Formats: sequence, C-alpha cells, structure tokens
Amino acid sequence: MEKKSYKLGILVSGRGSNLSSIMDSIDRKELHAEIALVLSNKKEAPALKKCQDRGVPSLFLDPKSYAGKSQYDLALVKELQARSVDLICLAGYMKLLSSEFISAFRGKIINIHPSLLPSFPGLNAQKQALDYGVKFSGCTVHYVDEGVDTGPVIMQSVVPIYDADNEEELSRRILEQEHILYSKALQAIIEGRIRLAGRRTVQKQESL
Repeated sequence: MEKKSYKLGILVSGRGSNLSSIMDSIDRKELHAEIALVLSNKKEAPALKKCQDRGVPSLFLDPKSYAGKSQYDLALVKELQARSVDLICLAGYMKLLSSEFISAFRGKIINIHPSLLPSFPGLNAQKQALDYGVKFSGCTVHYVDEGVDTGPVIMQSVVPIYDADNEEELSRRILEQEHILYSKALQAIIEGRIRLAGRRTVQKQESL
C-alpha cells in the first residue's frame, strides 16, 4: 500500500520567504510533504505569485467579504479541511487566528517567530531585541495556541547580536536561520519525532 503523502496548508500575508524555503526543501526531497493549499488574506501578496510560478495551489480569501473574524477563519477552515491537510504552517501570516480556527486544528498549527521565545513576542521582535540590548536572539518554531506567540516551543536557533547590528542586518541573519529551522522542525513532526507533553515538546532522536 502506497504511503499517504503528508499534506501542508500554509497561511501567508506577504513576500513568502519562508514559503519559498519550504517549497525548496520539498523539491530537494529534504522535506517529505506536499503543499495542499496556500491561503492568503492579501490579494497582492508576493507569496501568491510565487505559488503561481511554481504550480502550487493557492487562494486569496478577502476578509472584507465576511461579517467578522470568526466567519473569515471558518471559511479558511473549510478550505483546508476540503484538502485534508495534516498540518497548518503560518509563514508570515499577519492576522491572529480565532479560537474557532485553533479549535479546528488543535495541536496541528505551527509558526516561526524571529526571536527566542518567550522573549520578544509579537511584532518587531528584532527591534525589541536590539532595544533591550541582549547579546543573542534567534528564531523559534512553536505550536500555535490562543495567545500571541505563547504556544509550546518545538525548536530554536540562536543568532548572536553584534555591536554594529541594526534591525535590517539582524533580521537578515535571523531569516537565514528561519529558512533552515522551519523545514527541519516540519520534517521532525512528519516523522513523528515531536511529542507534546504539557507545555513542553519532547523530541525523539533521528534513527540512524
């Protein structure tokens, strides 16, 4: 019996840098999954153009066409469930998810954030780190819950902060690590090596 392909649903709002990295990892056979659907709340998001160029299924849903946040998110849920997705990946999705969306995919939504959570959640995390004066920052892949960047941590990558760093330079170096870490975390989940244990995740070692 042929093994079922692991299906990803990806939510985007902007340029799609992490989306491109995920697509590249799939093409290189490093990530054993397929992208079932990319959804965007922004019609002009460059991420949608990237999907069109690479033949990846994508769809724009206009939030203004729905009565409110819950109705919009339920429309997203309907589209994703219709494709039988196994995991939802947020890749620069600039809207908070409603409790209805999270309930529909509890424990199956992940995000990547440009700081070492729980430090510097929310917007402008790189600027927050520089303003605070920390010596290290980085990125975090985590499960999504009802809070803002508060879900259980899956993996983290550390990036040193140099005295000459500005927000642009630090963001660039963190993004390089995001592109590596997101696919690594995704593959670990696909292989069943990540287990939730309360607020913690426990990772089994890769088999030799």
